[in-house]
Amino acid sequence: AVSRRAAKRTAVSRARFAAVVAAAALVAAGCGGGKSPKKQAPSTTAAPEALTTVATVAAGVAPLTGLPGDPAKLNRPALLVKIDNAPKARPQAGLNQADVVVEEGVEGGITRFATIFHSGDSDPVGPVRSARTSDIAIASALNHPLFAYSGTNADFEKLLDKAPLVNVGPGRFPGGYHRQSGRPAPYNYFSATATLFSRAAAGAAPPAPWFEYRPGGQAPAGGQPSTGAHLEFRGKVVTAVDWAWDGAAAAWKRTNNGTTHVDAGGQQVTAANVVIEFVAYKDTGYTDQSGAAVPEAQLLGEGEVWVLTNGSVIKGRWQKPTAEAVTRLVDGGGQPIRLTPGRTWVELPAPGLAQLR
Repeated sequence: AVSRRAAKRTAVSRARFAAVVAAAALVAAGCGGGKSPKKQAPSTTAAPEALTTVATVAAGVAPLTGLPGDPAKLNRPALLVKIDNAPKARPQAGLNQADVVVEEGVEGGITRFATIFHSGDSDPVGPVRSARTSDIAIASALNHPLFAYSGTNADFEKLLDKAPLVNVGPGRFPGGYHRQSGRPAPYNYFSATATLFSRAAAGAAPPAPWFEYRPGGQAPAGGQPSTGAHLEFRGKVVTAVDWAWDGAAAAWKRTNNGTTHVDAGGQQVTAANVVIEFVAYKDTGYTDQSGAAVPEAQLLGEGEVWVLTNGSVIKGRWQKPTAEAVTRLVDGGGQPIRLTPGRTWVELPAPGLAQLR
């Protein structure tokens, strides 16, 4: 839960939140790796040409993975489920079934996952945790997705009501969640994607493609060999994440704070691609129950990106002019960075908090 710190800070926060809902083109700090963030003024120039190029996929291909999919599932909307990554929340259910997972920093150096389902399902899925304002710019690019979470404060709830998403949280769908035995509260709150998808309205549309993909077997263009990356989310604690390339498995494998990250089924968390977007975090003016400041990832504008794909890293820029726009990934020459078809993790560390291996 989060609470107000002071009326003056809250007024500033509400203005910032309103700007997110209105899809103002905020420009995030644009440096990554070992560099320090630079302050930039809001852009008043036309959007880069790369932003006008819309990714597409062939018929019968899942827009968020680039893989062939079940036609019945490909016609449904996306579903975003907030999942916790505090130590007591592990192992989680659904991380290896989601099409895309976005890891965002929350208060105190802990992270949470915006797990996005479209072509696949998970039963159970969770532990489901609360929403943050960072989620709005993620969900808004999914074409009115279903949005599942455990709750949030009254101010954040109002912002969700204004956002282009379908709220399937417990306030709207209390029967969609249950407590799982054997886990301590609040890390025992679960659902199932089929249950949550049942709330989709007739005629709800699928999401637009988030990425461009290489043809099968084609090597990444402009990449350098890489064995992986290390990144951190810092606060009162540090969430340290490592991704290591396994050529035999053709996958990036995840380690969390030095421990192999396994899901509830005992399988190591893996991805075909890892997209590391360096973003700034702003203080919202709210605190959690421990007194830690609640941050908001600045996802609009542009910044540095590292794309780990097929044992290589491609450095470039991420570009997102509005909350509804799909984030585009372009290389140093302004050309789209193409990914390996499959599941993608998007990491959102602050500038300077990642290293390549």
